[in-house]
Amino acid sequence: MPPPLELPTLQNWSCHNCGGCCRQHAIEITAAERHRINSQNWIGEPGIAPGRPLIVRLGLPGSQRYRLGHQADGACIFLDERGLCRIHAKFGEQAKPLACRIYPYAFHPAGKKITVSLRFSCPSVAANRGSPVTSQQQELKALERLVVPEGAERIPPPEISPGERLEWLDTLKIVEQLDEFLAFGPGGVATRLVRALKFVDLLSQSRFEKIRGNRLDEFLEVISEAAAGEAPHDLATVSEPSSTGRMQFRLLCAQYARRDTFNDRQAGWRSRWNLLLSALRFTRGTGLTPQLHAELAQVPFSDLERPFGPKEETAEEMLIRYLRVKIQGLHFCGPAYYNVPLTEGFQSLALVVPVVLWLARWLAVGQGHTSLENDDVARALSLADHHHGYSPAFGQRGFRSRVRLLARLDDIVRLIAWYNR
Repeated sequence: MPPPLELPTLQNWSCHNCGGCCRQHAIEITAAERHRINSQNWIGEPGIAPGRPLIVRLGLPGSQRYRLGHQADGACIFLDERGLCRIHAKFGEQAKPLACRIYPYAFHPAGKKITVSLRFSCPSVAANRGSPVTSQQQELKALERLVVPEGAERIPPPEISPGERLEWLDTLKIVEQLDEFLAFGPGGVATRLVRALKFVDLLSQSRFEKIRGNRLDEFLEVISEAAAGEAPHDLATVSEPSSTGRMQFRLLCAQYARRDTFNDRQAGWRSRWNLLLSALRFTRGTGLTPQLHAELAQVPFSDLERPFGPKEETAEEMLIRYLRVKIQGLHFCGPAYYNVPLTEGFQSLALVVPVVLWLARWLAVGQGHTSLENDDVARALSLADHHHGYSPAFGQRGFRSRVRLLARLDDIVRLIAWYNR
């Protein structure tokens, strides 16, 4: 019997045919999907751009992979002028590549169950538009059977911190406690997140050899109270981020802001040289921001540091929902997030909030806004979550070292407070 699904009860989603996923993601396909698409006789079909490949080969001979081709503007080769998929229209949904059918869902084994998360790179997910995810149990079970491997219940839980691991039941108690910090804490997303970070900091200093079961329950209650006591009650009293922290944070934001999905159009020494120049400008943090893609205009770095005032209530709700969906779905640690320990993965997830607020400021200033509007935050969240947990660079040593450095300097809390102004 397949394991039960645990669905995010606070999330809605239905596809609204915006075509965004077909424009911003590189869709890798299997050899069987490549054969099926090639057998569908698309050459010469109206609307298919002549001279552009339907499928692009990746990797070296012997380890080749494949992805769908793109139109000249970066859209999927099969996206039509109405924002719909030609494969779906002609042969039905089941003929589409599995990656397209799954999006924006993600399935993560959690012992005797499978948790479900969603990607907020989809605007409808960010806006919470559509049917409750809990009403889609049947469709999600069908997808689960296609993507979750046999024996998933034997996948071990993530480490809590390096060298510290608990059984699934106890690991999930920690996950539930993190979710409670975001769901029921006082104040807005920034205040709740800072308290959760204090809790995670205490976790990272703990050893669990003899802490299991009921003893873990007691331990979590104690450090939860300690975290609430240590966390600042007024974020206005938190000091500014350090100069090192600000520089590392700007470079982090640059990684989230890049749009490098379509490597075939960006390859070459000129592109690499431009990326190097952009990195140098982000390191200095003076003058104008580089224009990494069309949505982000060149604006003064200094304009992104001034207070923008309180966020709209819908933006607060969206950021809290984002964090809770990722936490409930285990979409922040272990196999779902570059196999990093729970504490480090949560620190990376927490950093998404100041990154989103920084990118939202960039969008707002570029459009002449003097405060953050809900659309600025929603668009920034979609930009950031396009990469988070999916860009290979985010699992590499450089990115992980940057997160650990910001945590060690206690700059994650300072960044959250600073960009919440």
